[in-house]
Amino acid sequence: MTKQFWLNLPVKDVARSKEFFAEMGFKLNPQHNNNGTSASLLIGEKNVVVMLFDEQTFKGFTNNVVACGPTEVLLSIDAESKEEVDEMAAKAIAAGGKSEHKPSPMQGWMYGCVFSDVDDHRWNVLYMDMSKMPGM
Repeated sequence: MTKQFWLNLPVKDVARSKEFFAEMGFKLNPQHNNNGTSASLLIGEKNVVVMLFDEQTFKGFTNNVVACGPTEVLLSIDAESKEEVDEMAAKAIAAGGKSEHKPSPMQGWMYGCVFSDVDDHRWNVLYMDMSKMPGM
């Protein structure tokens, strides 16, 4: 049975991407040799691994071109409060990310925002009030 799940993301500049995610408050994985071609991040209480690979290394794994263009994946992170959503959105912009989806209420029971990191990967930060979730 599968024991772990991690994400691999292509980046243009590993050092710049590490800087961005450090400013967001993400931890570097001490069990990984963070170097010029890759870095490993640990996200959340369960320490989900996000691997950052320079585009050339990433292409070597996939034997394919790096996709560029429309959003294919939205990487979501939970927040403990609306204030934490606001804080993460502000950190993303201050660290060089972009957002055209400012923090706002969604569907009556969520509050969140979407931002792009320095390599244009889309991230979603959500606070969910499960007591207001339809059907609960």
